[in-house]
Amino acid sequence: MEPSGGEVEYEPVSVKQVLAEMKDTAELLIDLSFSAVLNGSNDIAAEVLALEARMDVLQMRARMSLLMAARSTDDAEQLAPVLGVVGAAEKISDAAGDVAKVVLEDIGLPEAMRAALPEAVETLVRAEVADDSVLAGRTLGELNVETETGVRIIAIRRRDDWLTNPDRDTALEADDTVLLRGPNEGIADLYRRATGDAYEPPSPPEPGDEDLERAVDSIVLMKNISELAVDLAYGSVLFDSAEVAEEVVELEAEVDALQSRFEAWTLRAAARVDDPVSLRGLVHLANATEVISDAAVEISEGVLRGLGTHPVVEQAVQESDEVIVRLTVAPGSEFDGVTLGDREVKTETGMRVIAVRRSVDGERDWVIQPGPETELRAGDVFLAKGTRSGTERLATLTSAEYSAE
Repeated sequence: MEPSGGEVEYEPVSVKQVLAEMKDTAELLIDLSFSAVLNGSNDIAAEVLALEARMDVLQMRARMSLLMAARSTDDAEQLAPVLGVVGAAEKISDAAGDVAKVVLEDIGLPEAMRAALPEAVETLVRAEVADDSVLAGRTLGELNVETETGVRIIAIRRRDDWLTNPDRDTALEADDTVLLRGPNEGIADLYRRATGDAYEPPSPPEPGDEDLERAVDSIVLMKNISELAVDLAYGSVLFDSAEVAEEVVELEAEVDALQSRFEAWTLRAAARVDDPVSLRGLVHLANATEVISDAAVEISEGVLRGLGTHPVVEQAVQESDEVIVRLTVAPGSEFDGVTLGDREVKTETGMRVIAVRRSVDGERDWVIQPGPETELRAGDVFLAKGTRSGTERLATLTSAEYSAE
């Protein structure tokens, strides 16, 4: 129950369900906030703040339930990392709110940033479903767009509401605003089918101040690394893997180093641009991405400290909107000896491979941020993120048994 005045009272709730909703909401907020910047959309930015307020309620209820569950020192030891996961999701939410305020408060960004952002958000586009669209009146399951194009509809704006977790039973309606995420080719196809118009990606910026371009590039990289760190953090928790958790720490350190270079490049650029105040938005974005990477370390802290994974967190990650799975490439399978680009994994399955582990001269080695050129080999273990249907397809191609563990 949520009384007037914004107060929150304790009520029995499923911690697993709340944690899963917090994870989904936090990840959606990252996408929505940067989409608001990309599109200069006050509407999306306002939705980010509304979801941020919802997150405040979720984290308070989760904390109340966890406090009620702690009855001994053993309970406290087991539940302390769960509180860390709750607090981390809240920090990610706050960071997304800060990104949205860049739009709402007209803080301003250089044009170079808007042109570079599509790379940072894995091509994230808004499209309005036209009255005569072939998509109108059909469910996402019927359309099967993710398998066919690699594009996922991550949210739907319908009149005054956002559907933040659309599934295969969700039907699209005329005038819906859909948020699309995926490869450029798939985005172009789905955008045309939804709107009837051709998709035109933002034009690259004209050559400008070299230090400013470096600052923008560093933010794009910081955003990508921070999101990867969050994905790997949840993976470390799900699989109770200290190895993966240590990679999260390394990524956080990389973000810190990038932020230091960003500050130097921005200060140098400020002396040469016509309007130095226009760089304030860059500073806000950099600070927000750094907070997200810090939150990723908090998610994996229990694993790093040898406290293990509480079953409720493991179950919440398994049951969240986007699942994280670990698969092994079987000898002679379709993925044995091919690159991720050769098989177009993202387009074929809708899954994103976020890390690959292999043995080199008897030593285990992680490939973080694998790209199209990354080759998979028999025995390689990899972490992938996406939908359950995509996971089943990917497991079939690797000849691996599907298990979210």
